[in-house]
Amino acid sequence: MDVCINNLVMVDKKLKMKQSILKISVGVVFSIFLISSSINLVNGENVPNWIKNNALWYGQDEITETEFLNSIKFLIENDILVLDNDDKVKRHQLEQIIIPNGNYVISGGGFYLPLNLEIHSMTTVQWINDDIVQHTVQSQDEFGNIIGLFNSVPLNTGETFEFKFTEEGVYNYYCSLHPWRVGLVTVK
Repeated sequence: MDVCINNLVMVDKKLKMKQSILKISVGVVFSIFLISSSINLVNGENVPNWIKNNALWYGQDEITETEFLNSIKFLIENDILVLDNDDKVKRHQLEQIIIPNGNYVISGGGFYLPLNLEIHSMTTVQWINDDIVQHTVQSQDEFGNIIGLFNSVPLNTGETFEFKFTEEGVYNYYCSLHPWRVGLVTVK
């Protein structure tokens, strides 16, 4: 009888060991899949230790699957781990263009900051008037002709205007009150 019990205990230990190895393998494979799916190429030295530890602890049954998945969710939500998924609409973002003080002076160097803003589609651009005079933001084509894509009212100091760019391309704009001030938004 003792031999049977010992054999059962041995079989149970082997089964638990195989389950632990399987969990570790699944955790490591899942982590490698997520990291290799990232837009930015990473190598082992760039993976933070806490990510490696979470995969190990999950495999060793020291943290739950929910805790492990929440750590991966945290990485994705905070853009630490960015997944490349063409079917998914990219995260909505807000970028800013400053209309600096002195922008109204023809000979001044008060260009838009930045002069050519590069963004991804589905990004909202916010123009902020930091000048002491009013400015507008008016869309135009590559030849300088006004187009009706976006057009702000005159913006007083501190006021803003926003437009969401949904398609790739190069978008020209200028201030209709100070037409020598032109800028670009390049959507990739």
